Amino acid sequence: MNTIVKNTTPFPDQKPGTSGLRKKVNVFQQAGYLENFVQSIFDSLDDFSGKTLVLGGDGRFYNRHAAQVILRMAAANGFGKVLVGRGGLLSTPAASCVIRKHQAFGGIILSASHNPAGPDGDFGIKYNTGNGGPAPEKITDAIYAKSLSISRYRTLDTQDIDLDLIGETRLGDMRVEIIDPVADYTELMQELFDFDRIHALINSGLFNMCFDAMHAITGPYAVEIFEQRLGVTPDALINAEPKEDFGGGHPDPNLVYAKQLVDIMFASNGPDFGAASDGDGDRNMILGHQCFITPSDSLAVLAANAHLTPGYKQGLAGIARSMPTSQAADRVAERLGIEMFETPTGWKFFGNLLDAGRATLCGEESFGSGSSHIREKDGLWAVLFWLNLLAVHKLSVRDIITRHWASFGRNYYSRHDYEGVNADGAGELMEKLRNLTGNLKGKRYGDYEVAFSDDFSYTDPIDHSVSEHQGIRIGFTDGSRMVFRLSGTGTEGATLRVYLERYEGDTAKQLLDAQDALADLIRIADDIAQVRHYTGRDAPTVIT
Repeated sequence: MNTIVKNTTPFPDQKPGTSGLRKKVNVFQQAGYLENFVQSIFDSLDDFSGKTLVLGGDGRFYNRHAAQVILRMAAANGFGKVLVGRGGLLSTPAASCVIRKHQAFGGIILSASHNPAGPDGDFGIKYNTGNGGPAPEKITDAIYAKSLSISRYRTLDTQDIDLDLIGETRLGDMRVEIIDPVADYTELMQELFDFDRIHALINSGLFNMCFDAMHAITGPYAVEIFEQRLGVTPDALINAEPKEDFGGGHPDPNLVYAKQLVDIMFASNGPDFGAASDGDGDRNMILGHQCFITPSDSLAVLAANAHLTPGYKQGLAGIARSMPTSQAADRVAERLGIEMFETPTGWKFFGNLLDAGRATLCGEESFGSGSSHIREKDGLWAVLFWLNLLAVHKLSVRDIITRHWASFGRNYYSRHDYEGVNADGAGELMEKLRNLTGNLKGKRYGDYEVAFSDDFSYTDPIDHSVSEHQGIRIGFTDGSRMVFRLSGTGTEGATLRVYLERYEGDTAKQLLDAQDALADLIRIADDIAQVRHYTGRDAPTVIT
């Protein structure tokens, strides 16, 4: 097999976002586009000759083709071995697990996460380092710099290999090992959670559940873990067959896009427990019968009850949350006497804290939670965590959350997403807010007085790197707050996210609908930021 060096010219738009490079499929299909970015990854790395790379993705359209391209390029660039999930598949958390277990140099994950898929949908690619986590900004910045000056890429002159046959083959001097994408991850979950106790709950005749894989990557994982290991019946798993277009749906596990599951759970005869995961398996939504658990509350509940599971019975070193995530977990950390960290949005910001042993549990309000077991957020991990707690407490989901609120207070919380809005208008809104931040303190809006406002900046306590312009925060004297932020995970237009939070310690006032409890703050947010004016929208696309 001959190594080929092909001349190329740079593409100006290959700057990685929050979670790698995400574009429309037809952008990646441009001649040399994928190859340029992959070569830029390799050119930004040192000392990987002869070492192991992990490769896999969420199975969306273009996944198989991209995997073959990357395998040939990895061989031509000198990797010694690639571990690739059968069919080119690996959930994002499973990829992190495999990198860590096999002590790989790093990994390439093919996914656009919760974004729609198919020939007209989105595709994505990101590099994870040897700790199993997303590359930090210094590496993604180096990749981008290489992409702007690239003049050639290296590949092999060879045919595609069979990705569906488990076992080992060769590409030139490089070994390619096709692995079961589910096995290592399942083994890790059995170490963290009490499968016997969960199995007993599921088979008690007093409990039923529904899991929605949204025709995405977690389908095979759910079949192996929930059906084969824990004994749920096949009808408890919906949309469990992975499809290249995710069945035409939007694989984002929230109250809007997981409507089928929501309808099942809110029916009068609905199951006791429901959950969904997203396109690449790193997000989760938790539901009880006629009960939705916000991701912020979920993190707080898991932290408060972690000692009840085998993997965390020794307690937690600390908790980390993204800045827009509610402060519910802060109250748990304070009571436990452990550290609490507030980071920018993006799982990569948790990596240093986890590696240093400063944090054990991490969470983002965008339906992501995880722990030190890997370096990615992990959808099925959160589902198993909840199942373990339900098996121990023998209470309903609703009872668990109301008891938590009674003990810690409730942080009423909601996120309003304005998706696909005009990028210029959204940018003007953020710039206006940025200019206002120094002048809002002391101003009153109805019953609320502004205590502070800023453009959030984060200094990493481990490597002391600084990340600026991470979202506009406006805090009020009663502890309420609102946050405005542009998302970095979409592929067209802009997504404005508005986060609203109010604390309620009175148990008699903790059972209101969140939108009703936050109505004044919703109105004030529009008054301050003129959201409707700058977005041209009368209402959010999604409310969670």
